[in-house]
Amino acid sequence: MIANYGYRDGSGEYFIIINTDRCDGCGQCGEACPQDVLEIIINDYDDVVAAVTEAHRNKIKYSCGPCKTTSGAKNLPCISACKPGAISHSW
Repeated sequence: MIANYGYRDGSGEYFIIINTDRCDGCGQCGEACPQDVLEIIINDYDDVVAAVTEAHRNKIKYSCGPCKTTSGAKNLPCISACKPGAISHSW
């Protein structure tokens, strides 16, 4: 399943995308995130997977902004830390 966390507004769309079929729930993405955007949860199918915290879901543009500025949009720490390649973004 593809889980899209974020929002769309007049200036664009801002989403962290997690492919829960690829996610192995290791938690490396959450540890790599300096803004504590990601957490490990048990989803509706009893799978242990990464998810964006409720507090960050509607402010991805701002929460992920510092990493986007310093590391470039393609090299976000959470994406780099995800060995199975389950995390991507759209902005």
